[in-house]
Amino acid sequence: MAADSDESEVFEITDFTTASEWERFVSRVEEVLNDWKLTGNSASRLSPEKGSYTSGTWCEKSQDISFADFKFYITHHFLKDECEQDEGTDTPKEDVLPLAMQDLLCMNNDFPPRAHCLVRWYGLRDFVVISPGTNCEAIISESKCNLLLSSVSISLANCGCQVPMFVQIQQKWRRMYAGECQGPGVRTDFEIVQLRKVPSQYNHLSGLLDIFKSKIGCTLFPLPPVNIAIRFTYILQDWQQYSWPQQPPDFDTLLGGEVGGVEFGKLPFGACEEPISELHLATTWPHLTEGIVVDNDVYSDLDPLQAPHWSVRVKTTENPQCLLGDFLTEFFKLCCKKEFTEEVLGRGLTEEEGKENSDISSALSKLTEPTATVPITKLSVSNMVHTARKHIRRHRRIDESPLNTDVLNSVLLYLFPDAAVEKSSENMKSKTAQPNSSETEQDKNSDYNLFLQLKSAPSDSLTYRLALCVCLVNYNYGGLRAVAHLWQEFVLELRYRWENNYLIYGLAGGPPDLRCCLLHQKLQMLNCCIERKRARDEVRKTLEGSKDRERRVSGGSQNSRQAPESAASANTSQGKSWDSWSDSEDEFFECLSDQGEIEAPQTEGGKDVSKSKAEGRLHPYNNMTLLNSTEPLYVPVTQEPAPMTEDLLEEQSEVLAKLGTSAEGTHLRARMQSACLLSDMESFKAANPGCVLEDFVRWYSPRDYVEEEVVDEKGNTVVKGELSPRMKIPGNMWVEAWETARVTPARRQRRLFDDTKEAEKVLHYLAMQKPADVACHLLPCMIHAAILKLKEEESVEDIPSVKKSIQQTISQASKLLHPPNRDYKKLEDFINQLMVMEVAITRARSLKAKFSVSEDEKGEDTDELEKFVSSLLEEPEVAVIGAGQGPAGSIIHRLFINSQRLADFTSDEAALLAPMDEDLGPDRKLAGRSSKVADFPPPAGREILLRTCVPRPAPYSKALPQRLFCVLMRDEFRLAGAFSTDTSFF
Repeated sequence: MAADSDESEVFEITDFTTASEWERFVSRVEEVLNDWKLTGNSASRLSPEKGSYTSGTWCEKSQDISFADFKFYITHHFLKDECEQDEGTDTPKEDVLPLAMQDLLCMNNDFPPRAHCLVRWYGLRDFVVISPGTNCEAIISESKCNLLLSSVSISLANCGCQVPMFVQIQQKWRRMYAGECQGPGVRTDFEIVQLRKVPSQYNHLSGLLDIFKSKIGCTLFPLPPVNIAIRFTYILQDWQQYSWPQQPPDFDTLLGGEVGGVEFGKLPFGACEEPISELHLATTWPHLTEGIVVDNDVYSDLDPLQAPHWSVRVKTTENPQCLLGDFLTEFFKLCCKKEFTEEVLGRGLTEEEGKENSDISSALSKLTEPTATVPITKLSVSNMVHTARKHIRRHRRIDESPLNTDVLNSVLLYLFPDAAVEKSSENMKSKTAQPNSSETEQDKNSDYNLFLQLKSAPSDSLTYRLALCVCLVNYNYGGLRAVAHLWQEFVLELRYRWENNYLIYGLAGGPPDLRCCLLHQKLQMLNCCIERKRARDEVRKTLEGSKDRERRVSGGSQNSRQAPESAASANTSQGKSWDSWSDSEDEFFECLSDQGEIEAPQTEGGKDVSKSKAEGRLHPYNNMTLLNSTEPLYVPVTQEPAPMTEDLLEEQSEVLAKLGTSAEGTHLRARMQSACLLSDMESFKAANPGCVLEDFVRWYSPRDYVEEEVVDEKGNTVVKGELSPRMKIPGNMWVEAWETARVTPARRQRRLFDDTKEAEKVLHYLAMQKPADVACHLLPCMIHAAILKLKEEESVEDIPSVKKSIQQTISQASKLLHPPNRDYKKLEDFINQLMVMEVAITRARSLKAKFSVSEDEKGEDTDELEKFVSSLLEEPEVAVIGAGQGPAGSIIHRLFINSQRLADFTSDEAALLAPMDEDLGPDRKLAGRSSKVADFPPPAGREILLRTCVPRPAPYSKALPQRLFCVLMRDEFRLAGAFSTDTSFF
């Protein structure tokens, strides 16, 4: 038994090869490096070109790795252009230094304006960073830092990777990194020191050189020269000597008292605060050696005016308040309101008070039972509404009115300028058509036709002007209540014009333009109603005048013509339909059903009376004659088709679609759609007595009348015609309509377009709109106006990037505004894009003002300054040509002098002294200035870069690059060192 137990113990094997968490982490890092193909030597790449770190494209790849339960991000940063160009290079020699070590000494890209901090400190173009995960704590303890660094070192050695790898330690805000780069027999250690305050002994170049020399510990004598690059950065924050970006308000004008106040019809533009917050001037000495320059605690040669390179960057104000953006934002907020007009204005503004007014039946009795002392024209709905409005105003305190009376009158006068002078109806008509008289010229203008893309309204139309006024009133004169008040007055003005036959100013003639917004179509529809009503009244007056003349001419011979006169009077009294409508009790008269039956036998009489009975002829048609007689074929006077807005067309299509596909539904649908055809047939029969369907088809649809040459019995070639096959189909709607059509001229027919009904529908539709609905209708017009304003302002400043953005926003707005159900979230983002463009233009304007770029002065300096300003807007940092002696440098110098001078005085003294500097020449220093006031303030930041190549750690070691980047600021002292060591014998 004992032997069996001994044998069983032999098979108990303990596995000591299980990988630890640390080993798994190292293995995972190696896998990532292999996946990214960062193994091997890449030292054969060429040195980067000057400025390539700024103009090139920086890319990064990232993956998650874990050390036990602690998560890390491993990220590869690299300059894309460089990597792509050098992919096909040959295998380099083994003794060539790694690429990172070569970059430590490269001087082509010192102080890049926009790059990772490690790129700025070490000049690297390819490196890997391991940083703690998002919710993980920082690596603070020294033991953990050393553990990570040892992991990095082992991973680099196992993979043969020559790309430097860094580990982020300490808190993230400190930007502390420790790293390593390995090559064949060489190693570079990257170390960083960061303090809150600059030690006094290291506050100058000589102290930093002492640190650098002691760190590299070179025993050679003399020491190899140290290459020095220095950059001092000065910040200018004081713009007090320049004018306010907006004109101060003029309190004497009607629209005064507002910043950027503008007249009606114009949008404000520009920032209400300085859009450029700071100007950073970087003065650089790129190539210095230790013996050339002196900078210690007693004396410094580093005068910014003597620096060979100047570069400037501007820091912009974040989200400055801009007027156009504020107007659009407030207008967009108005679109989201839910209140009705009555809720906003209160019942007192929309109805008469019950205590002070008798029952409304008294008003109705006045309309239905007028007395002899009151003219019937004074009892229209419009006059009663205006009377009630005056009564309400008289009994309401002035401060209760949402919109000031003077402002309201100015708005209405801007919207309806034809109301300024009392004019006749004829003048009104010509005035109404005036804004579109040059339409052919404006069609050539892309800005004018912009409304077609945005589905808004022409820029000279009433709808467009209304949008501008609503926006201005909403922003400056009371918000929602003022808009509701203005809309109420606007609708009342439209009703007044409808009832008094005054055309609406600023609308193109003709039917509603379906390419425009719905509100514009509604206003055009109302104008069509007014035009039809005016035309009827003109015809009625003409007929009445001709009858009066006939009575005067006939005189005593009236008895001989009594029969024709009585017949005509009978026709007139019976046919007093839509073309003779007036405000009398016959206003809604329609043709009676027996009228056609009375006239039909008369028309079917002998041919000798057919010509005298013809009515409603316009002109002969192409010398054609009727098929059954020798009478010419006349084009009849027909009714114009009923104009329709897009919502009416949609309703009609829905009704027709609901009829279904049955035979009865199809037949009913065809009859509903043939109302205009039936009217034209009746007019044709009245103008051409004795005609047949073939005659009508020859005029109305010539393709449906087929003619062909045939030989008759006598052998003569004659032309014979007949209806097309589709016209001969049994149950054809044209044949049925022709058989049911009566002989009725257009003036006696039932109206295809009931302008009275349609006008009331439009006015009711407008009166029921909430202020938010009005704003939604006008939103395309406001965006249209904003884009035009941006294009106008951009053309003055000429900013290519903004011009390109405007073109992109137009196509984007076209997609957002055309659908009936708009995406208001996307519209809000779109308005923010317009605000960004406004800010860009105001920044350009601000910089041009500061650098005195004006259109009046032309020359080489002006061209150079314009190019300089445009570059400041597009690039992160711009070099100043000529440094402090060039035209831009002289202006920058003067800016700093003025700022320094103003800083030494109180605000009142500074206001008096500042303008004196504007008259100084570019090269002159300020005369009479206190010698104690320096031209420049103390530098906000000092960057000193020290480089050399010395053998380490022994004098006989290989000479390797050493680098120290020093940052000295008021609240930060940073040393970023890269020290290389020869590891061949150590």
